Amino acid sequence: MSGFDEFSVESVYAELLGRAPENKIEPRMEPMRRAMEVLGEPNRAYPIIHITGTNGKTSTARMIESLLGAHGLRTGRYTSPHLAKVTERISIDGEPCPDETFVRIWDEIRPYLQIVDGELEAKGENRLTYFEAVTVLAFAVFADEPVDVAIIEVGLGGITDATNVGDGAVSVVTPISLDHTDLLGDTVEEIAWEKAGIIKPGGFLVSAAQQAEAADVLLERAREVGVPFRFQGVEFGVESRNLAVGGQQLVLQGLADRYTDIALPLHGAHQAQNAAVALAAVEAFIGGGEKPLSADVVREGFASASSPGRLEVVRTSPTVVVDAGHNPDGIRVSAEALKETFGFSKLVLVVGILGEKDAPAMLAELRAQYKDLVEDICLTQSTSPRAIPAGELGELAVEAGFPEADIHVTEKLDDALDWAVGRADAAEDFGGGILVTGSITLVAEARTLLGK
Repeated sequence: MSGFDEFSVESVYAELLGRAPENKIEPRMEPMRRAMEVLGEPNRAYPIIHITGTNGKTSTARMIESLLGAHGLRTGRYTSPHLAKVTERISIDGEPCPDETFVRIWDEIRPYLQIVDGELEAKGENRLTYFEAVTVLAFAVFADEPVDVAIIEVGLGGITDATNVGDGAVSVVTPISLDHTDLLGDTVEEIAWEKAGIIKPGGFLVSAAQQAEAADVLLERAREVGVPFRFQGVEFGVESRNLAVGGQQLVLQGLADRYTDIALPLHGAHQAQNAAVALAAVEAFIGGGEKPLSADVVREGFASASSPGRLEVVRTSPTVVVDAGHNPDGIRVSAEALKETFGFSKLVLVVGILGEKDAPAMLAELRAQYKDLVEDICLTQSTSPRAIPAGELGELAVEAGFPEADIHVTEKLDDALDWAVGRADAAEDFGGGILVTGSITLVAEARTLLGK
């Protein structure tokens, strides 16, 4: 890759970052509809599998992509945020969008976005935000390729999310819990109504197992728009799972068949559940949920699945695991998986959390899950301007029940990792490990520092 290409992607990224930032998402749809209109509706150029939910969206999207790729379909996948480079958000056949394509399509659509920006400013409204602009770019890249199917992950909520200009042939809802309550509502029911907005006439609902309040909302929406619906634990699910080297061995009951001997190279019960949802979504997409898929193709698809930054081992001796759990539920399922999989005798935590998250609840969940396994916790911060200062997190960790003597605070992540490695190495039986968690920005920076 030439320096010119790298600079070009960087310059486009800088231009995108000049817009309202990702955490300033506006509940509006008209600007996105207008952008699609002036671009000739790239959102209608291919069928869409649309994914919402609170946790597991990206892992599920990546498994769906892997299964569709094994079936010989050309895929586009739009997920957020990115770990190392903005092109990761827009993937073609499982690989980040080529730099040349990313830059070329941005140059092609920029004049049209300026038209929309001008119209918005004339009405006294904000220009297209960062997330809206990247979403438009994704739809345009997928139309240009062209892809056979786009797997599109909602940014936030559903009903007024920028991605909702796409109508899902299949709408997928991963587990719903409380997150972004300042924007989406204070109850699981309110959040479910927001997310149910992606369920459209002519589609097909595939849902993970949900709390009763969320399930009722999704059912009501599916009936209202007249679409078939299938729920995990009722029509499909995980029949069995066993730990295996590098992951787990699964038997999945799909919508149309039972699939055995599936090797999934991802850890934890939650990833097995995500796999069941991904399988059902692909069955719904390819055969309307009534035609069995080739068992060998399903095995091939799952075997090549990956989910960077989700219980990912980025170093050994001592083992360093990074996990992008960024709300209490995400922390909980990752903790269960980590304890089941790794068998550490001692765990050192490196934690950084963003300001819009429920840091007290996340720290309390870490304390409740790991108890005596953790003797050392380092509170730190990513370079994100939204990161809670490390000192403030240290105070919250004491309030969450971590003994003051076990707490180390440093603003610099490289210092935090050095300290954690020293503490893990001090484990008498060499069974010490390190978990870096709390925010995707922290995980992204840790992966870079550790050479991923």
